[in-house]
Amino acid sequence: MENPRLPDLPLFQTIADAAGELGYPAYVIGGFVRDLALGRPSKDVDVVCVGDGIRLAQEVGRRLPGKPRVTVFKNFGTAMLPTPDIEVEFVGARRESYRAESRKPEVEAGTLEEDLARRDFTINALGLSLNPADFGALVDRYDGMGDLGRKLIRTPLDPDITFSDDPLRMLRAIRFAAQLDFDIEPDTFDALTRNKERIKIVSQERITTEINKMLLVPKPSYGFKLLFSCGLLELIFPKMAQLQGVEKVGQHAHKDNFYHTLQVLDNVAAAGGDLWLRWAAVLHDIAKPATKRYDKRVGWTFHGHEDKGARWVPGIFTDFKLPLGEEMRQVQKLVRLHLRPISLVKEIVTDSAVRRLLFEAGDDVDRLMLLCRADITSKDHNRVARYLRNFDVVEEKLREVEEKDHLRNFKPVITGEIIMETFGLKPSRTVGELKDALLDAILEGKVRNEYEEALALLLELGRQQGLTAVE
Repeated sequence: MENPRLPDLPLFQTIADAAGELGYPAYVIGGFVRDLALGRPSKDVDVVCVGDGIRLAQEVGRRLPGKPRVTVFKNFGTAMLPTPDIEVEFVGARRESYRAESRKPEVEAGTLEEDLARRDFTINALGLSLNPADFGALVDRYDGMGDLGRKLIRTPLDPDITFSDDPLRMLRAIRFAAQLDFDIEPDTFDALTRNKERIKIVSQERITTEINKMLLVPKPSYGFKLLFSCGLLELIFPKMAQLQGVEKVGQHAHKDNFYHTLQVLDNVAAAGGDLWLRWAAVLHDIAKPATKRYDKRVGWTFHGHEDKGARWVPGIFTDFKLPLGEEMRQVQKLVRLHLRPISLVKEIVTDSAVRRLLFEAGDDVDRLMLLCRADITSKDHNRVARYLRNFDVVEEKLREVEEKDHLRNFKPVITGEIIMETFGLKPSRTVGELKDALLDAILEGKVRNEYEEALALLLELGRQQGLTAVE
């Protein structure tokens, strides 16, 4: 693998000139250098100087056109400088020491070697010089370039110390392996297993950030398999870990719902699903362990897992500090409805069933169909092909009914308020029953969602219950 080269940007020469004048040896360090070597785009640059990083940032800011504003973070000893091309963070070289109960280190000024040694992985401990004597020269104390060539995640120092000091690095190791499609070096992976309990001192927000990044890689299953293998998944997402395993009674065995879920997740990712559709893939069968029953006649069943799973979604989102608004409601809806299109495939597709699906799925019907296609993971390729062909029929029917009836996100013309005014009722179960009966009649195609037709049916339904319309 060729050594990375600094982009031909005046900014880097400006930093070099300012650092030289201040007498601060300076280097571009970390992910920007790694991504240069891999040919990946990156717009965040970390500059480490052996000196006062904030002072260097301010001096560079004074020299740039327009004198951009430098944002200083005194608590962290860093400064941020935005430019039209890239954003640069400046910091002085440092060494760190940790206390057992915290992943926040005691920090003091250090040498370049001490700064590189504190980095999480060798591939992130690469540097490029910004000094006149060797401008652009590679700094690689821990063979990070070799590990990039070997596609390997490895810690610069003893992995037990690296992970115990800052346990978030365990999740970062797996996330980088998943993002880059790298292996984790065996001693480093063994240290994940030995230090997994340390993850308990990491905040949930940090854990969730790493999980979301793992979900967004092209093949998310890889990261989750690593999490499961080292025992971290059981600690950070026990409900997902509990999906793993196969129980057998006689000739009856169910599929391993953990690996099925990962296949569905990969299928959704391959189809371009966004973060929330990927969360729906993770959670679509999450309640199967809680609903698993054995029936001597039919084998293993998971009746109601979609409803129980949907009820769990708000709690899971709360635990993971995920947003509780529209994103959560969308995932909950997809989990609740994920079996509905499959049941349509198994039956004659009626307009009535399609109307109900359109009504309940609303604008998420296309995402629901994508999830359902992803959910077909049988090893029998003929069976998969047959189901997918049937889904084509369902989707065509959805288009036909939607064009005809416009039921996506429709609202019945007869509201609860109209029902109460019509019969002089107060809010009650009777009002709800009449409202549901009207909705059913519209979805069954017995009446159109037009005021006169719906009102005529309402009056008839009321008459059957002994109600009289008020003048």
